[in-house]
Amino acid sequence: FVLGTGADATSKPDTVQEAAEAPAESENSIAVLPFVNMSSDEEQEYFSDGLSEELLNLLASIPELNVAARTSSFSFKDKDVDVKEIAAQLNVAHVLEGSVRKHDDQLRITVQLVHADDGYRVWSETYDRQLDNVFEIQEDIASSVVDALRITLLGDAPEVRKTDPAAYQLYLEGQFLKRQLATDSLNRAVKVFKQAVAIDPTYVPALAELADTYLWSGGSDEAGYDERKSSADQAIEKAISIDPDYAFSYYVRGISSIFTHQDFAGGIKDFDYALQLDPDNAFLVAAIGKGALLTGQYDLGITQYQAALAMEPLVPEFYYFMGRAMLASGRLDEAEAAFRTLVSMTPFFYGGYFLWESLLAKGDLDAALAAAGSDNVMLAMTHYELGNTAQADEHLAAAKEVARAYTVAKIYAYRGDADSTFEWLERSETEDEYPPTFILTEPGFQSVYADERWAEFLGRNGLGEFWKQLASQAGDS
Repeated sequence: FVLGTGADATSKPDTVQEAAEAPAESENSIAVLPFVNMSSDEEQEYFSDGLSEELLNLLASIPELNVAARTSSFSFKDKDVDVKEIAAQLNVAHVLEGSVRKHDDQLRITVQLVHADDGYRVWSETYDRQLDNVFEIQEDIASSVVDALRITLLGDAPEVRKTDPAAYQLYLEGQFLKRQLATDSLNRAVKVFKQAVAIDPTYVPALAELADTYLWSGGSDEAGYDERKSSADQAIEKAISIDPDYAFSYYVRGISSIFTHQDFAGGIKDFDYALQLDPDNAFLVAAIGKGALLTGQYDLGITQYQAALAMEPLVPEFYYFMGRAMLASGRLDEAEAAFRTLVSMTPFFYGGYFLWESLLAKGDLDAALAAAGSDNVMLAMTHYELGNTAQADEHLAAAKEVARAYTVAKIYAYRGDADSTFEWLERSETEDEYPPTFILTEPGFQSVYADERWAEFLGRNGLGEFWKQLASQAGDS
């Protein structure tokens, strides 16, 4: 068994190599900016955003066209940045922008394709149609872009995955709510996706998004972790049974396998297969890196995230996971740089916490203390490294009142207190809602690697075979 490989181990190095060599800007390249919501109802913004994204995905299915990913394109939403600068940052030659006005079932969609270097409008159109025609509009826009760029398609023109217009509106609304990543919005997203599936039980994108939202801790307030996990599994298996070629379904099943079932090998296999189905998807290139990172293959994780960033340079999540792989592998200066970039891009993804941990690992204790702020977990570990035992104990006591058992175990591991580390790790197995999926990425636990209880704990949590291989490789080196 080889770490980080799966259904198509031979194709992955080619994918990485091609992506790592960041392609030069091509005339057949485009970024789709979020369309402006011109409706009188501000809540219709989900529709204009969603329509933009669906059009982006449609264009991305054209092999001859290089399309910037949603996360990169949408990072410019509501920002006063000119088209030329956007194109330069995204390494594309053209930008597609537009607006959407929706009133009941009446749509007005205005769209234009701009050549970024000189601002020349290559093509523009206004569509006044009914909602029932929304799929035909998207296909018409995609066809017009292909014609305007004089692209010769080697295969058939892409087609929109069609569904009932009411289900489609709910699907777009669900995506909008899910991306807010707040408890209330996730709960609402689950309800909206369920309504979409009730209208069209065969609409695979809605089923896959429903499963993914459950995994983000969505569901009704009464739904517990086990119920959400079961609901996610049911939705994703149904999606795969309906359309076994929809890549995102396998990605979601891979996430479920790893993060809820602790089946790391199964999750990695699904990530590999998803990438086979959609090899130009930066997020699936990154998914291979995620599986590698979580199972101790740090170098592969770094390589994959570097490849993903070469394809999509403005995705905060990529810097987060790449930084964690660098931190775990001891590449501390690079880890610090990755987390500083992450912090500059977004306050999310815990960039500040891992920037602090990078500073702590480097022994830059004054900077680590400043970065810790008022956080008792960070202060407990920083003061311990500084030799301030009384203050470290005080913050540890405060952390134990509110932190997860797993986090308390990590504090004790930093102290080299093996007995307390395993006491709290064992407590985490019953007290914490989520399994210790990231444990092999945590440098603090290195102090207990030689303890026989470490291998036993990993074995109970799905990582035993991976740890055996890592230990064997360390013994051979």
